[in-house]
Amino acid sequence: AEAAELRERLRAVKHAVLVLSGKGGTLETVLCELICSGVGWFVFQVALLDIDICGPSIPKMMGLEGEQVHQSGSGWSPVYVEENLGVMSVGFLLSSPDDAVIWRGPKKNGLIKQFLRDVDWGEIDYLVIDTPPGTSDEHLSIVQYLSAAHIDGAVIITTPQEVSLQDVRKEINFCHKVKLPIIGVVENMSGFICPKCKNESQIFPPTTGGAEKMCQNLNVSLLGKVPLDPQIGKSCDKGRSFLSEAPESPAALSYRNIIQRIQEYCDQHHLQEEKII
Repeated sequence: AEAAELRERLRAVKHAVLVLSGKGGTLETVLCELICSGVGWFVFQVALLDIDICGPSIPKMMGLEGEQVHQSGSGWSPVYVEENLGVMSVGFLLSSPDDAVIWRGPKKNGLIKQFLRDVDWGEIDYLVIDTPPGTSDEHLSIVQYLSAAHIDGAVIITTPQEVSLQDVRKEINFCHKVKLPIIGVVENMSGFICPKCKNESQIFPPTTGGAEKMCQNLNVSLLGKVPLDPQIGKSCDKGRSFLSEAPESPAALSYRNIIQRIQEYCDQHHLQEEKII
């Protein structure tokens, strides 16, 4: 009955994309926010679900701090950034952004299920899910709950260093084990392009070949590489979209290209599913 209830609620979701990272500090949440902003420009209905229960950053990064979730007859109403972009995060349920969330697995899982079952998203073209780093209860729960509906796949974020790639290989193995399709890998902090002379420097040199070599070895798509840009951090702190603040920067162009590739994958996946049906 529970699976049927979730299936019914998620029937209105056309595409679901999970964003994973092996380590913290890889700008995973930035990509979630930018996918939603970027896809939203195409007049799609987009929803961003933050299941990083213990470290919710989405409210701050999207300029939604202090916003609250309201209850209606059809469930919880998400907080809207734009008319076509709704957001749900545990951050909206805390009395202060500095409150610590000290929960064991079962309580986290219960909230994730509640987010999927009780939030009235309406008709959605893209549901983007921001997850905590690593592979933990939250990841197992979301994959299990979404299997009641369908999921297009996962986008995995890394940085060029081997210490980050090592954890990403674990993420890829996790996806294979739970039969979660991998849309591709994004390498963040991939060099720094000087705004004055336009020369590129390797701030974090890819000692073992970076994401490119790893993707070749594991037969996974590399969706793109995003150079370091201090403006990304500034935009996040101000709660503004980096794509709007620095639209012509090399990093913004890389992100747009990545978003387009994710969209193309989802469209292709949807067509294949329709053929099977």
